[in-house]
Amino acid sequence: MSILGRFTDILGANINALLDKAEDPSKMIDQYLIKAKKDLADVKQETVAVMAEETRAKRQLDANKAEVDKYMALAKKALEQANEGDAKVFLAKKQELETVGASLETTYAVAHENATKMRQLHDKLVNDIAQLEAKKQAIKAKVSIANTQGTVNKYTGTGDKMNKIMGDFEKMEAKADQMLDEANAKVALDAEPIDEAAALEAKYNAGITDSVDSELAKLKEEMGL
Repeated sequence: MSILGRFTDILGANINALLDKAEDPSKMIDQYLIKAKKDLADVKQETVAVMAEETRAKRQLDANKAEVDKYMALAKKALEQANEGDAKVFLAKKQELETVGASLETTYAVAHENATKMRQLHDKLVNDIAQLEAKKQAIKAKVSIANTQGTVNKYTGTGDKMNKIMGDFEKMEAKADQMLDEANAKVALDAEPIDEAAALEAKYNAGITDSVDSELAKLKEEMGL
């Protein structure tokens, strides 16, 4: 595969399409940056080689043109000195060089086109990397927020479950209170009823006893006992 063929995909790279396929854009953008920087190093190396080839082709073409011009000048000089035979030799050499020059012209045109494309390739990749570097932190921040939101949603669901559990506990507490009230009521009903007359009798008997004791003490005092 040619140099340009190997790097054609880089010119057509669609960053957004790559990110759309990623489950985790922050990881994908790191991977793309690593790959892009490696591609950039390869492209830069190949671009240098292609530009050097363009320079060499141009130098050969210029040298050929200089030779053509030289033999044309010699042919003219030979004619000026009436040396037609020498002029023909110079012109034949000139035509030979022009034939080579046509091939050199084609070679240079191809080398120049390749160098132009490689420079475009290099510049686009540099621009892509710069854009990714600029977007990387923003993308990572968005992913972080999305992950945090997922955690919040997860624990929000846990809170809803706890609310249900608390509601169930309140129902159980109310049931326990009802059971305790019923037990206390049963104890009250099972107790023997209070005999109010007996209670009053004791009260009044206590009063009579006090009166007898008082009178006995008074009698003993009078008798000197």
